[in-house]
Amino acid sequence: MTAFATAGARPPRPRAGDAARGGGPGPEPASDPASGPGPDRLPRFGDRRRVRIGLLGGSFNPAHAGHRHIARLALRRLGLDQVWLLVSPGNPLKDPADMAPLAARLASAQAIADGHRIIATAIERRLHTRYTFDTLRALRRLFPRARFVWLMGADNLSQFPRWRGWMGIVRTVPFAVLPRPTYNHRALAGHAAQRLRVARLVGREAPAIAGMRPPAWVFLPAPQDPSSATAMRKAAVGV
Repeated sequence: MTAFATAGARPPRPRAGDAARGGGPGPEPASDPASGPGPDRLPRFGDRRRVRIGLLGGSFNPAHAGHRHIARLALRRLGLDQVWLLVSPGNPLKDPADMAPLAARLASAQAIADGHRIIATAIERRLHTRYTFDTLRALRRLFPRARFVWLMGADNLSQFPRWRGWMGIVRTVPFAVLPRPTYNHRALAGHAAQRLRVARLVGREAPAIAGMRPPAWVFLPAPQDPSSATAMRKAAVGV
């Protein structure tokens, strides 16, 4: 099921059970000048449909094959209807001097999205939110019947306790951790994973995570993509 279809594109064929969940194409997306190179694919004033949505936030500086790999893996393993690539206007944990303009980063995310099941958006700029916890609260107000799952790589799980209101995030939505080369063992032995160990699900429970009451999280062992935005930026300048 596709909740919000790209303008001008053919809607996907409905899956069994879509009618019971309110399936079918969503409302026409509204253009958002803040989103940069193209219209924002999310309804400007929200939506009340029952959908299961993975949220993959980040700088996307630039977006790359690893992000697409994570999005596709989450769709398949978590039983999601869509994954939204939340291109952040700015990352409080990163140096703004190293950041490409939002329009360029959004364009790179749109290039790896398909506009149907994987959607790139700069909705945080429209919401005027800077921190994940505030973004989640705003999205839940706009999409009150959606079932959100926060997606992160193992590298972010390692630094999760540095995020503002990280325990508030944990209590707001379930989350899934996707493997990243060289980070997995350290992340699963780290502070966040240990503090939340009683809320960790086993792999076979992953497809039901969107409907679970937080705190709930799962680590998804899977083939890993070595793509790195840092490496891409260095290659671009010949480092």
